[in-house]
Amino acid sequence: MPTLILVRHGRSTANTSAVLAGRTPGVALDERGLEQAAALPGRLADLPIAEVVTSPLQRCRETLQPLLDARPGLPVHTEDRINECDYGDWSGRKLAELTDEPLMQVVQAHPSAAAFPGGESMRTMQSRAAEAVREWNARVERDHGPDAVYLMCSHGDIIKSLVAEALGLHLDLFQRISVEPCSVTVIRYTRLRPFLVRLGDTGDFASLVPREEPPAGDATVGGDAGAR
Repeated sequence: MPTLILVRHGRSTANTSAVLAGRTPGVALDERGLEQAAALPGRLADLPIAEVVTSPLQRCRETLQPLLDARPGLPVHTEDRINECDYGDWSGRKLAELTDEPLMQVVQAHPSAAAFPGGESMRTMQSRAAEAVREWNARVERDHGPDAVYLMCSHGDIIKSLVAEALGLHLDLFQRISVEPCSVTVIRYTRLRPFLVRLGDTGDFASLVPREEPPAGDATVGGDAGAR
């Protein structure tokens, strides 16, 4: 079965302003995110990518544009099932405002029970994304053979949930996984089991440098902003 490259979109204006963007329209890459996107073609230069699949949101399309410019004719498809989680009434709110919401504790410790007001549950998010991957695996293998490589550009919580699913981890453990903006995660699928080949690879260790203020113990809903 194919090898899937999962790329989280580059750093966005919502990441740097600590806003839970969700599906709010008009959220673009910031200056650092554009630099990350520009570097993506070089990072992936040796890979024979057969197809590209993207979330419909602007920040994913902007992340992919340099790669598509470097590879004219590379097929690209929009897939709604790898769209950002629908955070409903939480969308567009400052993360600091959400810290005291009782639901935030559930999102952190028991996400399989979390459903966002006016939005979707985290179980639904994982299920739709995993279903999309299974269907694209079959399609890519049919069209390009079992050794094909293809790429999906999506969002932090989506990618974390797909990694958890590939590893056989309960969704309640997915907050232990971290994927930074424009990081590359690779899952190789086989007939019997998937293999996690890369996780959150940016080629940059700046985010490991100790910070003046230690990071919080909770996961950032939607994914953190990475190195400053």
